Amino acid sequence: MNFIRTELPGVLIVEPDVFSDPRGFFLETYAVGKYRDGGIDVHFVQDNHSRSVRGTLRGLHAQVPRAQAKLLRAVVGEVFDVAVDIRRGSPTFGKWVGVVLSAENHRQIFIPGGFAHGFCVMSDVAEVEYKCSELYLPEDEITVRWDDPAVGVKWPVAEPLLSKRDLAGKTLAELDGRLPVYEPA
Repeated sequence: MNFIRTELPGVLIVEPDVFSDPRGFFLETYAVGKYRDGGIDVHFVQDNHSRSVRGTLRGLHAQVPRAQAKLLRAVVGEVFDVAVDIRRGSPTFGKWVGVVLSAENHRQIFIPGGFAHGFCVMSDVAEVEYKCSELYLPEDEITVRWDDPAVGVKWPVAEPLLSKRDLAGKTLAELDGRLPVYEPA
């Protein structure tokens, strides 16, 4: 199992050990001790599963003040998954990282609390499963515009399929009073 650090402190890409043979494959998608040793020391309380069609963009979502850390993977298809640091005062505020998660590469991404998250579907259909460290609370949710020029995510789609909520997303500047505050470790 390989835990890869990204340019955003705390955001990790996980490459699990995959055991394949003529019957198929086997992998562990989560084991508390191994993930803790790899830098993911979070208690998960909710699992989610979404199915989306090509061109769908979900995000950029976060919860404030009860921030959700997330551990995500694509179980069908392929997505471009993004984490954005939205913590006011952070040295990496407004920066983003993206990774392709697919049923073929088995990669996962860990996104700590204080980051916005979104993904774009690159295959005909994709199913994403993810673990969350806090329950979903609609009153805590904020949505950062997928195309906020201050962030500048390079999405693999020019005209994504968006929900009404995502169409109504705000820029980081518009959300300033609702953004979490960076707390150095």
